[in-house]
Amino acid sequence: MSCMAGLHIKLHLQRPSFELNVDVQLPATGITVLFGPSGSGKTTLLRCVAGLEKAPHGRVALEQAEQPLQPHFVWQDHTRGVWVPTWQRDLGYVFQEASLFEHLNVVQNVRYGLKRCHKPGGPQALEQAIGLLGIDHLMDRPIASLSGGERQRVAIARALATQPRLLLLDEPLSSLDPSRRQDILPWLEHLRDALSIPMLYVTHSMDELVRLANHVVVLAQGRVQQSGLLQQVLTDLNTTLAQGDEAATLITGAVDQIDTAWNLARVAFTGGSIWLRDDGFTQGQKLRLRVLAKDVSLSTVQPQHTSIQNLLPCTVESVTPDTHPSQALVRLRCWPDSVAAQDVLLARITRRAVQDLQLQAGSNVWAQVKSVALVV
Repeated sequence: MSCMAGLHIKLHLQRPSFELNVDVQLPATGITVLFGPSGSGKTTLLRCVAGLEKAPHGRVALEQAEQPLQPHFVWQDHTRGVWVPTWQRDLGYVFQEASLFEHLNVVQNVRYGLKRCHKPGGPQALEQAIGLLGIDHLMDRPIASLSGGERQRVAIARALATQPRLLLLDEPLSSLDPSRRQDILPWLEHLRDALSIPMLYVTHSMDELVRLANHVVVLAQGRVQQSGLLQQVLTDLNTTLAQGDEAATLITGAVDQIDTAWNLARVAFTGGSIWLRDDGFTQGQKLRLRVLAKDVSLSTVQPQHTSIQNLLPCTVESVTPDTHPSQALVRLRCWPDSVAAQDVLLARITRRAVQDLQLQAGSNVWAQVKSVALVV
């Protein structure tokens, strides 16, 4: 396999009850989420990338877009006899538990990695990490006084202070209660948008997937089911992500209108626009909107006198049987007036409705999106 800019992971690890067998090329920036149920191989893959476990057959190599691949970026290549131990791999690792030193305070913890990192610009990188994670006010605090979310932010800052070329995060929110997870997710989104390094993020949470991922690798029983851009994978009807109540599509747009009289904001995207409640958004603010397939209904004529505020003209791309024999998944391509089709929606409707409306590929319909289906 030829090496392109990004992270190449090719691993084969056989265990008595489990086999990891992957070969993926991942982007050089942004968050790649390793997604799948417990036991699918996510953490094992991450540990192999870090060198904490050794797959006898494999290649782990990082190539920066701005320069050719250098030998010290190849951390494993069994065909060439290359194996770089964990401590020599230029990466940061954030575990499920924060794993901070209890006898040190916050500033001593985040400075710890710099003792073994001799890269130029260490103090500046430390200050940037502290700012990115918003932990300036915690510097003199003892670790025992921190909440779970604060501990994880400190752990991430400590990993970033060493200026890693790759950041690995192994279910960093799994030990937190739901409210703490919501507290730290915006900080992770900020990291995704501010940093130019690739990040591998392990989770089985759909909420974390749709909020954080640029790219997703879906794993099942140690094998890659699907790898690609998040929106493409979410709308691929052949993957498990398009099945069950979690089936959804992701729309990325920007606020183009705020209706102060009704406390609503309109988000424009290439396939149209959607209204949602205004939670203090600003003009031009970029948002991700999740639209659940079960909350999209279809009409072959433009609906009139309806309480549903979001009506999108679409073309049917495909109709596929769903997991229950009474249901069908309809994949739709959105298109505003005189604009080429761009964005995709999924609608879960009954097979009887498909028959009554005579839906097939190429049919023009109106998608009715309930406001409760939108998750920012």
